[in-house]
Amino acid sequence: MPISDHLATPRAEAVQEAVTEVRARIAAACARGGHGQQVTLIAVTKTHGPEAVEAAWRAGVTDVGENRVQEAEAKMAQVSAPVKWHLIGHLQRNKARSARQFALIHGLDSERLALALHTEAVRDGVTLDVLMQVNVSGEASKSGVRTADVAAFADYLQALPALRVRGVMTMAPFDADERTLRAVFGGARQARELVRSAGHAAEWLSMGMSGDYEVAVEEGATHVRLGTVLFGSRT
Repeated sequence: MPISDHLATPRAEAVQEAVTEVRARIAAACARGGHGQQVTLIAVTKTHGPEAVEAAWRAGVTDVGENRVQEAEAKMAQVSAPVKWHLIGHLQRNKARSARQFALIHGLDSERLALALHTEAVRDGVTLDVLMQVNVSGEASKSGVRTADVAAFADYLQALPALRVRGVMTMAPFDADERTLRAVFGGARQARELVRSAGHAAEWLSMGMSGDYEVAVEEGATHVRLGTVLFGSRT
């Protein structure tokens, strides 16, 4: 999406108010859930211009998420705030070269992508932080490793030392009820334990979006990916 096609710039004051409220809700959800985790708020700025990134930074949000490499790179060139960029969408293998620009890749979902990322990381002499994307819900429309394949994939990743597997990412079905949400997020937590059992640090759980982040935090999320609740609807 060209920069000129982005939605209207969110008001800085409104973003600050939203961030304050969201952080309070996250703290309350942490207390209810009892997992004792620290939660990183990722401001999802897709379809918004670079001004949204700056507004998030001024509101105290240091982490920004983008779905597409091309859109992220366009904003990186215009943003002066020293945010940490997260790639939260699907990464194509032919874009693996761009991965080192991101603090965290949330969508590692196949051996072929893992090998491509590892090859680029070795070439550059760096280590990439990644999350294994797990399709807990089993929806055909979602990317991710099947839960039945998590252990085998985690074992495979042990042979790729330039990838540091920091945990698991998942997405719940749209408009799911609370029971389904808890089943999906609990399943991601179990998947993380399988990844840990394979010898990875796997301390993080990226799960929860604007409509379900409080339940995700109650279930142990360490990273929540929020766009609409911070910047308003994109439609």
